[in-house]
Amino acid sequence: MKQDSERIKHAIDMATKAHEGQFRKTGEPYIVHPLAVKKILEEWGMDEDTIIAGILHDTVEDTDLTLKDIKQEFGESVAFLVDGVTKLSVARNGMRDIDTYLPETKDNFLRLMIALGSDIRVLIIKLADRLHNLRTLSALPPDKQKKIAKESLEVFAPLADRLNMGLLRVEMADLAFKYVDPRRFEELKTLIDKYNKSAAQSLKKIEQEIGEALNKEKIHFELSGRVKSVYSLHKKLAKHNQNIGEIYDLTALRIIVDDITDCYLTLGVIHSLYTPMGGRIKDYIAVPKQNGYQSLHTTVITKDKRIVEFQIRTKEMHEYAEHGLAASFYYNEQKLTESYKTGKIEHLPTNLLWITELQMTAAKLREGKKVDLRKLKLNLFADKIFVYTPKGDIIDLPKGSLPLDFAYSLHSEIGDHVVGVKINGKMSNLNKKLEQGDVVEILTSKNQTPKQTWLEKIFTPHARQKLLRALRIKNEKDKEKPDQHIPPVKKK
Repeated sequence: MKQDSERIKHAIDMATKAHEGQFRKTGEPYIVHPLAVKKILEEWGMDEDTIIAGILHDTVEDTDLTLKDIKQEFGESVAFLVDGVTKLSVARNGMRDIDTYLPETKDNFLRLMIALGSDIRVLIIKLADRLHNLRTLSALPPDKQKKIAKESLEVFAPLADRLNMGLLRVEMADLAFKYVDPRRFEELKTLIDKYNKSAAQSLKKIEQEIGEALNKEKIHFELSGRVKSVYSLHKKLAKHNQNIGEIYDLTALRIIVDDITDCYLTLGVIHSLYTPMGGRIKDYIAVPKQNGYQSLHTTVITKDKRIVEFQIRTKEMHEYAEHGLAASFYYNEQKLTESYKTGKIEHLPTNLLWITELQMTAAKLREGKKVDLRKLKLNLFADKIFVYTPKGDIIDLPKGSLPLDFAYSLHSEIGDHVVGVKINGKMSNLNKKLEQGDVVEILTSKNQTPKQTWLEKIFTPHARQKLLRALRIKNEKDKEKPDQHIPPVKKK
């Protein structure tokens, strides 16, 4: 185990004295929390300044220690980070519950994100802080548990995903979902466990077959299983109308190889053994996801008719997929410089350019310059937009969604009877693309029935599936109606 440096030991001593007499809701001395944050940051491979700031992150807000004290003892970089985390906490405390993130509080939400953007390490510390709080959430009253859990699902887990910190996103989302909807969590966890138990023997045989084939080709590899997380399954089922039969990646086999050439050779070996499913081969190596994720994915049908997903990647790709930005953290060499203050961090990977935008906006705010937050393209949630019902419920939809997609995401009965839509209080039409932060009110009538032409006004597969089902039922009912012939005119 790596020994703590003298600076880190000094930070622990200062934090211990500063938090003396303070206790967490668990009954433990408060210092347990900063030390847990320290451990998480070390596991992520963060630089020393970030680890020290993590140890001291609550001192300015909760103790007599000042930023001047921290700057004097540890330098400007650590003080800058602690100040960022403190300002972020203040911004959050001034906001209302996640359930009431309506347009009138939208500026607060964006300011929260900008506080994170002042230095990306602030976000890393905050994510470590939030992870430990989720791990110990059972000590809080039920109302606080649910509030923190919902905010974690809506804000912090997506941010972890945006940084491609896969392990963090999965753990954070599952811990939070357990409190947001405990019954559903247990139901899905039981389903996953049952599936994995039934698939264990078959997967063992597949691993043996793959191993023999790769050894024959002299490809050096590591093979392991990846079980789908509970919250990921919950989201997938919502997209597929709760049809478990359409979920093909409950269990995936992950193959880690030495280089990119071996990735494609391995893909060929898999396809020579099993039948690939059409449309299920994804090359994220040639075209990485927006958060930088790289891997080859393929779904195959095995000899015993089992559907299995394979993920193939190099060791470097795997490390980045698990730990994201923290895996290739460039701050180790680049300590506090003028670029931090101006927000112009250079040499960022293309997939992380949204960080630069946040930092530049943060710099303008710090200088007192006017910033039009409505035009700020945060791009934190990539292909997602968040829109609201008139009551303030948050609905997440793919970018490009239309009012009918929104209606069917609420309920089939609403989607089937749409007669119009109001967007931000004004009458609009069903061809209008929804935008981030829109308040959408669907107008319905019991006399309205689904129309074939609506298929041209739908973007999401989920809504299309529901509309096609409604049209099919409508057509069947129309066929069942007795023919109403006009009686012939009698001749006189």
